Amino acid sequence: MSAHLMSNINQVDQLDPEPTNNTSSSPSPLAEVKQLPGHLKYAYLGIDKELPEQEEKLLHFLRQHKKAIGWKLSNLPSINPSIYMHRILMEESPNKAITKKVESDHPRRGQEGRFIYPISDSQWVSLVQVVPKKSMMTVMKNHHDELKNWRVCIDYGKLNQATRKDHFPFPFIDQVLEKLVGKSHYCFLDGFSGYMQIHIAPEDQHKTTFTYPFGTFAY
Repeated sequence: MSAHLMSNINQVDQLDPEPTNNTSSSPSPLAEVKQLPGHLKYAYLGIDKELPEQEEKLLHFLRQHKKAIGWKLSNLPSINPSIYMHRILMEESPNKAITKKVESDHPRRGQEGRFIYPISDSQWVSLVQVVPKKSMMTVMKNHHDELKNWRVCIDYGKLNQATRKDHFPFPFIDQVLEKLVGKSHYCFLDGFSGYMQIHIAPEDQHKTTFTYPFGTFAY
């Protein structure tokens, strides 16, 4: 089973009618439904007794842990910096990234989510690009409140070239596939800005700098 989670079937701001343990005390936000490919369907956290038993068990589990699901940027608690922070270790004599300006509302949304902050000076400034979503599934609103199928990407290619590489083993594809043998139901949960939840070490934050016509920002 592949599904996209929605707060409730009526698309209104309300809590589930049947209370469960560990659910969020705040209402779920208004959901905007967009068309899905034919092999996908929406799964609602509101009560729906017509679902097959196995699907209902999964949704019941998700309802019990509803507060762990991020419905908006302010819901993301992030990982405590005392547990882990991402460090950007550099190679010897790295070349600094180049500067280019483009227009987008990405900084405004990033500041609202407390992911980025203005920075006045940095030797590292990366390019910003606006590209279409490959999946054609995720839609966002621009500053004119229009739905657009675009995403803002920061090109850290120059920074990556100058960064010391990590070395750790990846699992083999056949090992991953072996774990799926015999399973009849599959689902995926799309991480909500998951990579934003790990803080950059303070001494390395200036290396993430990117610029817009109305300001320069860092993570």
